[in-house]
Amino acid sequence: MPRSSPYIITLTPHERRVLEARARQYTLPYRDVIRAKIVLLAAEGTQNKEIAERLDMPRPVVSKWRKRFFRERLEGLEDRSRRGRPPAFPPSGRRRSEGLGL
Repeated sequence: MPRSSPYIITLTPHERRVLEARARQYTLPYRDVIRAKIVLLAAEGTQNKEIAERLDMPRPVVSKWRKRFFRERLEGLEDRSRRGRPPAFPPSGRRRSEGLGL
């Protein structure tokens, strides 16, 4: 028998509107769309294993986002700052050597 998550998700009307809008947007990063879909399916009472199968992702990832939403609500779905060295290349993706004739 599959075990159920102890993190039962109940959405407010505002949270549901925000998550449904995120889940439908094609212009958002993929990670934001998937996180919204995870929470919406969890709010319907779907188990983590089934959510993972539907969205073709590992169950621990589903569990992580369900738990973070349960504890932190919408703010929990945002990326957290990471430790370590910042990216070495500029965001434009251009290399320094371009245009120098190297």
